[in-house]
Amino acid sequence: MRKERWMVLMAALVIAMGSVLVSCGKEKEKEYEWEWEEEEDVALKPRFIWIDAAANFPDFANSRENIRRDLALAKDAGFTDVVVDVRPTTGDVLFTTDVVAQVQWLGAWRNGVYGKYERTATWDYLQAFIEEGHALGLKVHAGVNTFTGGNGNSLGNQGVLHRESAKKEWATHLLTSTGAVNVMELGNNEKFFNPVREEVQEYLCAMLEDLAAYRDLDGIILDRARFNNLNSDFSPYTRTKFEAFLGYKVLNFPGDVMAYGTKTGSLPATLPVYFKQWLEFRAKTIHDFMANARSRVKAVNPKISFGVYVGGWYSTYYENGVNWASPEYNTAASYSWATATYKNQGYADLMDVILIGAYAAPTRIYGTSEWTVQGFCTRAMDLVKGDAPVIGGPDVGNGEWATASEAVVNGAITQSVDAAIHACDGYFLFDMIHLKNKNQWSYVKAGISQAIGK
Repeated sequence: MRKERWMVLMAALVIAMGSVLVSCGKEKEKEYEWEWEEEEDVALKPRFIWIDAAANFPDFANSRENIRRDLALAKDAGFTDVVVDVRPTTGDVLFTTDVVAQVQWLGAWRNGVYGKYERTATWDYLQAFIEEGHALGLKVHAGVNTFTGGNGNSLGNQGVLHRESAKKEWATHLLTSTGAVNVMELGNNEKFFNPVREEVQEYLCAMLEDLAAYRDLDGIILDRARFNNLNSDFSPYTRTKFEAFLGYKVLNFPGDVMAYGTKTGSLPATLPVYFKQWLEFRAKTIHDFMANARSRVKAVNPKISFGVYVGGWYSTYYENGVNWASPEYNTAASYSWATATYKNQGYADLMDVILIGAYAAPTRIYGTSEWTVQGFCTRAMDLVKGDAPVIGGPDVGNGEWATASEAVVNGAITQSVDAAIHACDGYFLFDMIHLKNKNQWSYVKAGISQAIGK
């Protein structure tokens, strides 16, 4: 009986095996492809260094040799891209254009003394950076302080707002304890334009078209493409534009919009009736300017990169009327100051690159929140949602970086590369002058070498 059962089982097994073999013979053998997450190649990520016009002017205003020397240091340290500031906060320029005057002099610190440094050279400042940078294999971007129209200090006043009184109404009107006042009547050193004014936007776009005409220029990066601060702009002109945005009059202006003394980051529990709409209106102003500027630049030079520098502190960046996130990011879901449609003013999708100021202290390199270098970069990636490459990094010479010990700062420079480049799409450092002043090139070079495996 046991033998019979065993034979039956064996027969069944043979039949089963046969059916499997027949099946395998009829069908082509399946090939299984496993989907592995691709390992990022950090070595391919760009590394940007900013070159402030004023701070570096003593070295570069009249010397191509110095430009060549310091770009070679940047290349040796591992940077791939430079951003040369060609429109400093005076509003005058260091490139060829008929729209605005050339920079004649800039104030800069040297050996603890703030002095005036004049430009007497006649060669094209931007073109020199392009040629010297490209000879070294660096990409060269032009940095532009956008909505600045003048500056004044102990050395004198500069800029179109100081030279041309007819353009006084282009200047922003700040909300003060006595009402809205034109910034030209106040003691502020930096004189911002009113971004709402159409004449201002046209003036800037015409200037950017001339900049885009530099055929070998790799990119344009807009800085200060924003309102001056939360108290800007409360001019009659802007009131009219805001009412057009709403579709009706605001009878109590500015009272129903914003109270004087409102502090960024500590808004009152009860906001004025139109405060949120006001923030959206300001963000829309900057969004629409960016769309127009990009279109004008690309019409002249379709291949040029169009980007922006912004501070990484998105939670309070409403102060400057800027929504640099993706329009897919729902701001109102996280922040009570935003309208449901504030997200529509996100301009990340208009950018080819976004430089993030991850300006945390040297003792706050790693972390997950704002005010750490890593956290700023991680957060920016979440906000931008892949609409543009995010390149973040520190200011290594201001704030606590200027007062911390040499050992702390040097170590933080090296660590900042690791923290930023692995959290976002690249690394950004402000400013070249800081590395030069304290001869800190070796510390950023060590950080880049470690990050890219060299």
